[in-house]
Amino acid sequence: AAEKVTPEMINFMATHGRGLICAPLTENRCKDLELNMMVNNNTDPMETAFTVSVDLRGNGVTTGISASDRAKTVKALIDNETRPFELARPGHIFPLVAKEGGVLRRTGHTEAAIDFARLAGLEPAGVIVEI
Repeated sequence: AAEKVTPEMINFMATHGRGLICAPLTENRCKDLELNMMVNNNTDPMETAFTVSVDLRGNGVTTGISASDRAKTVKALIDNETRPFELARPGHIFPLVAKEGGVLRRTGHTEAAIDFARLAGLEPAGVIVEI
């Protein structure tokens, strides 16, 4: 769950997962943050809905690549006070737009992360690593 992320968790994902660190979000949250799709014509076989990557601006974030910077960016993505202008684009966190209806609509890890967070009573957002 995104709200539970720590720099240590991000470091573990980067060190052991060695892939893109992504933040599954609801469609509404992506709209609120004005997160545009990465491409107009998604040809990914799984149709993973990547938006443009982001970093949090300010708040102690420097290059955006450190585990601490990425954890702060993930936390900002779920903070209702965060406004679109507070996110630099491109960045080092890759938001993913989850389909409404969760895994019953699309059997992807994007939707699974949202579904698990909801089932746990947490903010409907996740942090995952593509491997």
